[in-house]
Amino acid sequence: MNLLRRQFIQVTSLSALLGPGLAWAKTNRPAFDAVTLQEALRGLDAAGASESRDIVLKVPDVADNAAAVPVDITSNIPNTESISVLVDKNPHPLAARFNFAPGVVPQVHLRLKMAQSSPVRVVVKAGGKTWQLSREVKVTLGGCGA
Repeated sequence: MNLLRRQFIQVTSLSALLGPGLAWAKTNRPAFDAVTLQEALRGLDAAGASESRDIVLKVPDVADNAAAVPVDITSNIPNTESISVLVDKNPHPLAARFNFAPGVVPQVHLRLKMAQSSPVRVVVKAGGKTWQLSREVKVTLGGCGA
């Protein structure tokens, strides 16, 4: 057997034994495991987040398919560190969280799965403060609970 191939197999076998948990980025388990909006906001240290018009949130007023609701977010708040997306009435409200390096344009496009009609909330951390904005989305078909 080729020595390089043998070393490759040994290294990949070892990494499989260690498990994927060591390779994954650090997550905020309390926020992602939360079952209420208030628990998720506390997990994000955003319970007292102020409203901001510097967050641009584009969501449809009515989503035809609750399994793939399009969401576009841009933060115009200087020094944005992270953007978190929550769906207030989902079984686990925190749907996604994105961290940004300094100098990166804080812009996100994603598709959410929603259990039912609900506000979609965006929480932005920037400069040690938290900001939020929400929009109501009505869903007509499918979803987490369907």
